[in-house]
Amino acid sequence: MIDDTAWSGGHGGVGDYFALLKPRVMSLVIFTALVGIVLAPGGIHPVLAATALLCIAIGAGASGALNMWYDADIDRVMSRTRNRPIPAGRVTGDEALAFGLTLSGFSVLVLGLLVNWFAAAFLAFTIFFYVVIYTMWLKRSTPQNIVIGGAAGAFPPVVGWAAVTGSVSLEPLVLFLIIFMWTPPHFWALALFKSGDYEAANVPMMPVVAGERSTRTQILAYSLVLAPIGVLPWIMGFAGLAYGLVSAALGVAFVIFAYRVWAMRKGDAARKAAVRLFSFSILYLFLLFAMLLGEHLLIALISGPAR
Repeated sequence: MIDDTAWSGGHGGVGDYFALLKPRVMSLVIFTALVGIVLAPGGIHPVLAATALLCIAIGAGASGALNMWYDADIDRVMSRTRNRPIPAGRVTGDEALAFGLTLSGFSVLVLGLLVNWFAAAFLAFTIFFYVVIYTMWLKRSTPQNIVIGGAAGAFPPVVGWAAVTGSVSLEPLVLFLIIFMWTPPHFWALALFKSGDYEAANVPMMPVVAGERSTRTQILAYSLVLAPIGVLPWIMGFAGLAYGLVSAALGVAFVIFAYRVWAMRKGDAARKAAVRLFSFSILYLFLLFAMLLGEHLLIALISGPAR
């Protein structure tokens, strides 16, 4: 929860406000939302597609700014976050709050006016879910924070799909499910080698509350479930054979990395196994969505323009 010290300082530069947007997280949001837009049936004018993507990106950045506003107290404690703009004193809490709220309203309003209001409402719900449900409630109250809160990071391809179609169908929900099931092993791997930070900040991440052994077991369990879910786009027919083969191979690799985390339970080897899983998990998600995007664009190129 924010405290008075989070409101001191200020006079941040452009780079500090850009950092408030969590650009690394935003890049993943943009990429997965783009896949949702491209895969959606019916097509959309390129200008409207770019507008939708920009609004989704701004909405994600607004969520990041509001998250940093509320979490300034724990960001100050954790080694990986203490140099963020608010705890470092380069941006005040007031400034971050105003910045996040302004961007939130702008992104939702523009998406609704220029694209469609269903997608805008979905984006508004995504921002609300991340800021209120995850940041303000779940993060500090339950070790299941990442499991439930991970839904916020899984919504972008659904919002992208809704921007094109004005509705939601089974296909974007499968994309949602892939990201949703990927989130716990991804973040718990990070938490394993950063557990001291979370403990110092009083954040009930799984390794702090349930212990490392339980966390490693749950990482393996989620990975075993994630692997076949990653193949679902091919099984359901909205991805091709190339995607099916790559996703199956990546799923097996993910399980192997997770098994090594489970098997190596102590010392430096255990830490390295968690770091490797965390790094591979990023590559895993990127390659899955890159394959979906690449296959679709290749088919469109081969087929030529519609007549």
